[in-house]
Amino acid sequence: MERDGERTIEAAADGRRLDVLLSETSGLSRSRVAALMEEGFCTLNGRTCRKAGEKPAPGSPVTLTVPAPKDPVPQAEDLPLEILYEDEDLAVVIKPRGMVVHPAAGHSEGTLVNALLGNLSSLGGIGGELRPGIVHRLDKDTSGLLMVAKNDETQQALSDMLRERKIEKHYRALAEGLFREQEGVIDAPLGRSKKDRKKMAVDPEGREAVTEWKVMAEGRGCTLLDVHILTGRTHQIRVHLKSIHHPVCGDPIYGAEKGVKVPCLMLHAFSLAFEHPRTHEKMAFQAPLPEDFLKGLKGNGIIM
Repeated sequence: MERDGERTIEAAADGRRLDVLLSETSGLSRSRVAALMEEGFCTLNGRTCRKAGEKPAPGSPVTLTVPAPKDPVPQAEDLPLEILYEDEDLAVVIKPRGMVVHPAAGHSEGTLVNALLGNLSSLGGIGGELRPGIVHRLDKDTSGLLMVAKNDETQQALSDMLRERKIEKHYRALAEGLFREQEGVIDAPLGRSKKDRKKMAVDPEGREAVTEWKVMAEGRGCTLLDVHILTGRTHQIRVHLKSIHHPVCGDPIYGAEKGVKVPCLMLHAFSLAFEHPRTHEKMAFQAPLPEDFLKGLKGNGIIM
C-alpha cells in the first residue's frame, strides 16, 4: 500500500530472519531493511520490532513502513549529461572524465549525482531519499558508461546481477609496454594497501578480483586493450595491470614514472550489456572513445 509517497509492506512470518523476509517482499536490500527496523518502522504482531535477525513464529503478521523520500541533500544542477537510455526504472549515462560520481568533502557540487538529479525524470528515490542509485562507480578520471537505478527495487535487482556476474562490462585501456601474449586473465585478490591506505594493492587476504584482457592494437611502447572485468573492485583494472608490469598510461597513482606521453588517464568504460530487471529485455550500450583518449592513441601510433 502506498500513501503520499510512503509504502507499507505486509507479510506473514515464515520461519526466516525478518530482514531476509522483508528484503524479498519489499525489494529493498537487507541492510536498508535493517536500518528501517532500527528506526522503528517495523511491527511484529502489532508491536515495534527492531531486531533484524529475529525469527518469529510462522504466520505472525509483520509490517514494514518505508517512509516517503526526503528532500535530497545533493541539489539538482543543470549540467550537461549524455543519457543513452532512460525508463521508469533505470538510466544508462556517459560520465565525462573529471566528474566525481558522489558529493563528498570538497566535491559538494558538479558531481554526477547533481547532474542526474537535474536531468532524470520520474525519480522514485533510493533508501527513502530522492536520489539516483549508482549501481557501479567510475573513478573521477575514468570516462564512460554507468547504470543508474531510479528506485529501490531496481537498485537491489541490478546489485544482485552485478554480484552474480550477469552484467558484462568492457573497458578500453592503453597500457604501458607490449604484451607477449594476445590475451590473458589476471586473477588476484585486492585490498587496501598496507603502505598507503589511499591506494589499493594485490593482497592474498583481499577480495576476489578477476580481469580478462585482450590485445586490440599496438603502438609505440604501448598497447590498446579490451578489458573485461568479472568483479568490480576499487581501482581493479589499474591495480591489476600494474601487477603484471603494464600499468594504464597516464595513471597518476599507479602509472609508470617515465611512461608514454598521453593527455589523460587512458581508461574508458566502453560497453555494457545486461538484461532489464523488470522487462527482461536484452540491453547493450557503447560509449564512443572521447576526444582526449583518441588524441592519446594517435599520439602514440594507434589510429582508430
